[in-house]
Amino acid sequence: MYEQHRFGMQLTQLSRAWRAELDRRLAELGLSQARWLVLLHLARSTEKPTQGELATSVGVENPTLARLLDALEAQHLIERQLDQHDRRIKKISLTPTALGLIERIEGIATAVRTEVFAGLSEQDIQHCQEIHTRMLANLDSTA
Repeated sequence: MYEQHRFGMQLTQLSRAWRAELDRRLAELGLSQARWLVLLHLARSTEKPTQGELATSVGVENPTLARLLDALEAQHLIERQLDQHDRRIKKISLTPTALGLIERIEGIATAVRTEVFAGLSEQDIQHCQEIHTRMLANLDSTA
């Protein structure tokens, strides 16, 4: 039982430390953690998400995301476009200005990821992913 508690605490610490290091390195780009996270989610989306879909993906409430999007739009990093099928809905996309910035964000994120995984084999990483997948499934089954 104690080991399970320690494991959970380590996951929390790892997540916080990883994000804090990314945030520290990305500060030079003038982006808050919330802003670069939204930009990365948009860059990795296969389709232009709606504001609601993006809020779910990022894990924030719609009003919070609306303020983030307003700021990103003011920086000319995103655009809101009317949906062709439902004009009440706006799709969110990156601007050309954001694409160069995304490359820099991705480069910094890759460097941090490389450092985090230093000394771990592909097999180690795959085993951790399997464990995390099972844990997430356990959480989903209780919901």
